[in-house]
Amino acid sequence: MYNDLMPTTSYDIRLCNSCGLRYPLVEGHPFGIRCPVCMGDTRVALSRQLIAEPDSDSHRDGAGSVKPALSKVEVKDARHLHRAQVQVRKSFAMLMDNIRSAWNVGSILRSADGFGFTHAYLCGITPTPDNEAVKKTSLGAQDSVSWSYHKDAVKLVHGLKKEGWKVFALEGDTRSRSISQFPDSQFPNPVVLIAGNEVTGVDPELLELCDEIFYIPMRGEKKSFNVAIAFGIAAYAISAQNLES
Repeated sequence: MYNDLMPTTSYDIRLCNSCGLRYPLVEGHPFGIRCPVCMGDTRVALSRQLIAEPDSDSHRDGAGSVKPALSKVEVKDARHLHRAQVQVRKSFAMLMDNIRSAWNVGSILRSADGFGFTHAYLCGITPTPDNEAVKKTSLGAQDSVSWSYHKDAVKLVHGLKKEGWKVFALEGDTRSRSISQFPDSQFPNPVVLIAGNEVTGVDPELLELCDEIFYIPMRGEKKSFNVAIAFGIAAYAISAQNLES
């Protein structure tokens, strides 16, 4: 998860019966159980407990999470097409699932452009570059990184895997490996990197679909970085070994 202070409570992953939106709902959130997009009825797909921030006198290492993205089929549905030719050894894309902050989305798009990612999948309640705050923080990156919007990231990733994509996530999890262990060999398949919700993290069903899950070791008392910062760290780890300069 990417926030500084995690509440000790629960959350649901909900699916809209009308439009198919998949999004997290934290206990007590003012959204309620109506779909935030179409106001339709929703149902619970799964429920999880959130983990509280460790006490300040605890000095355990934490995990900074970040989450993965791209496909030939999905690019045909992209609402914004790539404008620049990026020279890369292979295709890297990123997936933002249910990221709430337009400022974080814009910042991630700017980093994605800088590190040579070719596409951004925006899923769930993640704001798109149609949002002025996204445009303001991306500083034009929305014009150099192609992007597409998808209501259900789980369905999207199932499709990407069928096309041969490797799926990585940035998340603190019992299966996670340190980002420093990111393999330095060239991948025969395109790779998508998932970043998730600032409070609930990457959707548990997305984590089940991942080929690898990575975390960022923490040296201080906090257990995670801001999601945009975490993505930048992970994107550098990937690009340093796998992208052309």
